[in-house]
Amino acid sequence: MNDQPQNLQVNVPPDQVAGHYANLVGVWHTPHEFAIDFCVIQPFAGAEPDTMSAQVVARVRIPPTLVFDLLRAVNENLGQYETQFGEIKRLDFEQGDDS
Repeated sequence: MNDQPQNLQVNVPPDQVAGHYANLVGVWHTPHEFAIDFCVIQPFAGAEPDTMSAQVVARVRIPPTLVFDLLRAVNENLGQYETQFGEIKRLDFEQGDDS
């Protein structure tokens, strides 16, 4: 017998519809959960010109049992994205690639 519901309606609160922009993701874990920090990197307004600052815009904690489901979903959607829009080319910052 399958205990999973047949249908799942996901509701997004009005103040969350726009989402948050993130250009850095950090992942860490404890024995009981994985945490994913979505951050925005910005130049630091301090004295050192080469210092960057990352501000967490959202922290999501999930139980270890959901990590594989998350990885599968991201991988599946990445494949669909590349099928629709073409291969994603990553920037190589060490090589100075800015294409």
